[in-house]
Amino acid sequence: MNLRRYRCLSTPANRPVRRLAAICLLAWVAGCEPSNGDGPRLDTILAEAPAERLSDYGFFVDEAGREPADGLLSYDLINPLFSDYASKHRYVFIPDGQSATYRDDAVFDFPVGSVLIKTFAFAPDMRSPEVGERFVETRLLIRARDGWKAFPYVWNADQSEAYYSPVGMRTPIKTLTPSGEAVELQYAVPNQNQCKTCHQSGQALAPIGPTARNLNHEGPAGTNQIAHWTSLGLLAGVPSADVIPAAPDTADVSRSVEERARAYLDINCSHCHKADGGASNSGLFLRWTEEDPVGWGVRKHPTAAGRGAGQSRFVIEPGRPDESILLYRMESTEPGVLMPELGRSVVDEAGVRLVREWIASMPQLSD
Repeated sequence: MNLRRYRCLSTPANRPVRRLAAICLLAWVAGCEPSNGDGPRLDTILAEAPAERLSDYGFFVDEAGREPADGLLSYDLINPLFSDYASKHRYVFIPDGQSATYRDDAVFDFPVGSVLIKTFAFAPDMRSPEVGERFVETRLLIRARDGWKAFPYVWNADQSEAYYSPVGMRTPIKTLTPSGEAVELQYAVPNQNQCKTCHQSGQALAPIGPTARNLNHEGPAGTNQIAHWTSLGLLAGVPSADVIPAAPDTADVSRSVEERARAYLDINCSHCHKADGGASNSGLFLRWTEEDPVGWGVRKHPTAAGRGAGQSRFVIEPGRPDESILLYRMESTEPGVLMPELGRSVVDEAGVRLVREWIASMPQLSD
């Protein structure tokens, strides 16, 4: 900073202005960032404690969180995780001049200061989710110096601000599903400790969605997202397009039912059902890359009997969906039985139909 530019402020008549200049200089020396309208604030992002208000981070131009600031990039996943029919608005922030590193199978390696932002919203009729939409929560995954941290923010009644809520929240929702069915549910914002239930990777937290296979499709900008991120300098180390994996859209009936069902289980279940996930002791591994059918649950006995197994013997009984534990738990809304354990309180009817069709299509096996 050139301090000579402030010499004109040294006259007595300009003392109020001089004080303002001193304040600005102190803020600059302390490494603080501007407080209004200048985009994401890295000092707030990397602070030891989470900000009280979502607007404190500078992610959005407006406090209502509708207009992203410069530096945020909107993205989506080929198959979103089911969350009681909520709409989701996703953004990524990567500090200026840095980039994430491509990984073939795992979530991309994001640099310190990166943030994944996801807002959950409902409308009176989810067939037109943009009409009368109300935000419920915004979750932040921040890549801190010592690893990923998760912070939930809950929107207030007048939709003007979201506040940090480490204890979570439950809120009643009335809506029409995408198929037009009326539902009433108790939507649950997870508390701080519950975040690790889904985001566990060994002993650490990690994101779930932004992998090559989930991003390798046309996104909000109208072009392939991996190519778009690369062109913006936000993603490095990307191989040629023909070797980048791509998960099928679960609604794309031109793909086989097995491909679509396994893609559904990958995004909805594999964050726990993987070797370093919270359900690793189940021996059920539902990642897209799992090649052993027993790993998917075919003719696999559960590791623990109980209410979660119902009257069935196998996780998947080929050709017999009604005798398969996997489907039994997907169709349940009973705590201790339903799967996933967090993130839903109603049944994902489309997901159940898909998995049912897949199991029914398998050749039946005799004992």
